[in-house]
Amino acid sequence: MPTKKQVEKWVAAYERAWRSNAQDDIASLFADDAEYHEWPYETHWIGREEIVKGWRSREAWQQGGWDFEWTLFTINGDTAAIGGTGVYKELGTFANLWTVTFDEHAKCTVFRMWNNQV
Repeated sequence: MPTKKQVEKWVAAYERAWRSNAQDDIASLFADDAEYHEWPYETHWIGREEIVKGWRSREAWQQGGWDFEWTLFTINGDTAAIGGTGVYKELGTFANLWTVTFDEHAKCTVFRMWNNQV
């Protein structure tokens, strides 16, 4: 079961990876066979390599800058529930709900995001 500190560290690394868009930063978050699902966009990236490729394809979303605030709702077994708000200067504001399932090394094995523009 991940600890609150491990989840906080993982989300901080996620934010760093989103800012850098660097392959190594992104890859370090996920297990080899991880899954990344995002609704309503029907994004289904399976495997670390596909996650990195898909993630890096969204570099344009970061143009103009952005901010992100988040709250850890709960940890249940190996899964954390996280609420967040992303404010993009070019795209607007998005409310997010994440569930992040972790392995024993605090790597994400399944990432699910419900992403709604507000």
